[in-house]
Amino acid sequence: MGTQESNEETSGTGAGGTGRRALLGAAVLGAGGAVLGMAGTARADGARHGGGGNLPKPTIIGHRGASGYRPEHTFGSYQLALDLGADIVEAGDLVPTKDGHLVCRHEPEIGGTTDVADHPEFAGRKKTKLLDGVSTTGWFTEDFTLAELKTLRAVERIPANRPHNTLYDGRWEIPTFEEVLRWQDEQTRKRGKQVWIYPELKHPTYFRKQGLPLEERVAKLLRKYRKDRRTSPVILQSFEPTSVQRLHRLVDNPLVVLLSSANSRPWDFVETGDPRTVADLVKPAGLREIASYARGIGPTLDLVIPRDAQGNLTRPTTLVSDAHKVGLILHPYTMRNENPFLPADFRKGTDADAYGDVFGAYKAYFATGIDGVFTDQPDTGLLAREDFNG
Repeated sequence: MGTQESNEETSGTGAGGTGRRALLGAAVLGAGGAVLGMAGTARADGARHGGGGNLPKPTIIGHRGASGYRPEHTFGSYQLALDLGADIVEAGDLVPTKDGHLVCRHEPEIGGTTDVADHPEFAGRKKTKLLDGVSTTGWFTEDFTLAELKTLRAVERIPANRPHNTLYDGRWEIPTFEEVLRWQDEQTRKRGKQVWIYPELKHPTYFRKQGLPLEERVAKLLRKYRKDRRTSPVILQSFEPTSVQRLHRLVDNPLVVLLSSANSRPWDFVETGDPRTVADLVKPAGLREIASYARGIGPTLDLVIPRDAQGNLTRPTTLVSDAHKVGLILHPYTMRNENPFLPADFRKGTDADAYGDVFGAYKAYFATGIDGVFTDQPDTGLLAREDFNG
């Protein structure tokens, strides 16, 4: 998940269509027989999915691992997410290095997630760039070779909210996507059950213009490890619909279009002059189009249940039912335990790092019929699911 998150940083090939949608919806099965949090099969007419599969619903997805407890996008975070019981691990926000490798960072700017500022040898690499229209100052992965990035260590991104995570600053290096794919296989063998991952392609238009296209690099690695199939336990996601369409032509993996706030526009739409906003994409016509090339959507939670001016939850929208009608699953983002990230009516006290009534918030979101949710604290999500399912 990236900068598009509205509640994030604040307090084979084929033409698509109904045949492919039915194929994807029928049984997106991995080696462990798991399906994407859905119950049953989808008909070609896009009717609601009905039972089967081993991934429980709602599916609990470890957001950047278990980032509520460890610095995000580290093997420490990924490993803990599995240990806590996450059904899927979002192992990889993928950005490229100068020499073309894919590494796992929240953003290409790494000043807030690594100790790069403490390395005098890289002081001259600090730059100001226009990242998807936003002036951003810092150090960028595309200005470093992989060997140089491997000399850095990860640090906690939001220490004000997670001071306990700073205990682990400097412990882990930046993982590559290839290392994640190997780790997935290793953990599958050790645990005796299929481990699922859910990488995101970050800023694909930005990187394509720099001669570092992401989709082809991702596809090449997935093919190398035989994980580019409809049955592969790797779900791919991006905030840019055209990137997901490109992936649809390159690999057969389940694909998900991420959706930010209703009034925002995907950056690829801005670049190509497409006037549509996310509000247009979540209308029935927009959802039908997405269903022609993707398996699901990853909307911000505010698209599922909006908040009022005071930050309290209001009435759910029709997004869940509208998406299900065209055969799309929904994995909204992001549940976090800390007060600033919860709806105002579920906060307790005013401390930025104190936990609020997160179980109450989970109950409200689960009641809408979502198929899963990204969470920084997978153990909390699992308990909330247990409560909800009774």
